[in-house]
Amino acid sequence: MSRIGIKPVQIPQNVEVRIEEKSNLGGQKIIVKGPLGEISKDLRKEIKVSIEKEVVVLKRMKNTKMAKSLYGLYRTLISNMIEGVVKHFEKHLELVGIGYRAELKGNELSLKAGATHPYVVKAPEGISFEVNDKINLTIRGIDKQEVGQIAAYIRSLSKPEPYKGKGIRYKDEYVRRKPGKAAKAAEGASE
Repeated sequence: MSRIGIKPVQIPQNVEVRIEEKSNLGGQKIIVKGPLGEISKDLRKEIKVSIEKEVVVLKRMKNTKMAKSLYGLYRTLISNMIEGVVKHFEKHLELVGIGYRAELKGNELSLKAGATHPYVVKAPEGISFEVNDKINLTIRGIDKQEVGQIAAYIRSLSKPEPYKGKGIRYKDEYVRRKPGKAAKAAEGASE
């Protein structure tokens, strides 16, 4: 039995949760509306969702391996949806290196990150960018998965390299450094 799936999800005062019986996946559709926006998710038919006394409760309809794996997943997704419409999810990135900088032009992010041309990333609906000091970037949104996905995409444009540490990295990410050829040669000569 899933230890996460059996926990009910509390609904805060300023959040409205609706359940529609038909979805694209054959099950239900859950819609969460709060002060920061509205988000919805289609659920599979193996899981049944109900609202009882300001609490969202999940129930497995079948006892298959797929239903067991979806039970805890859907509970976490619904919890993240409720949390996202109350307060934004955030990812913080920093640009490290000479000439690495970010600029915000409307809802487009222009990144100069070691290439001959700037990378331009358009903010998807529900996502906002904030640039501080031209090297610190904050990504905000109500959908946790989408915020993480866009942050991973921006990081992939110029991953931190292990020799000088240049690139785009998460705020608290540790980049393991390697010695260069000169350091290796000097180390070998001294032995």
